[in-house]
Amino acid sequence: MAEKKATAKKAAAPKAAAEKKTATVKKAAAKSVLTVNAENAGFKAGDVYQALAAAGKALTVKEIAKAAKISEEETLLGLGWLFKEGKLANEDEKVTLA
Repeated sequence: MAEKKATAKKAAAPKAAAEKKTATVKKAAAKSVLTVNAENAGFKAGDVYQALAAAGKALTVKEIAKAAKISEEETLLGLGWLFKEGKLANEDEKVTLA
């Protein structure tokens, strides 16, 4: 009986190692690609605007990205759109609604 238990434990170990490899592969594949077009830029501008309006104060790019739950690249895309429309102002290296 002792031999069967040892065999069962050995069989479980490779399965756990395979699950870890699968999880690692899934995380690596999660990287997104930023598509730059007028529609996407408009949506990101909306996300940035909503985050700034909800905060009610000046935020850095990192803070905006975290609040809007988008990447920093997407945040910059939205900021560019809003700056072009004159809806934003700079305050000590932070951005706020104009």
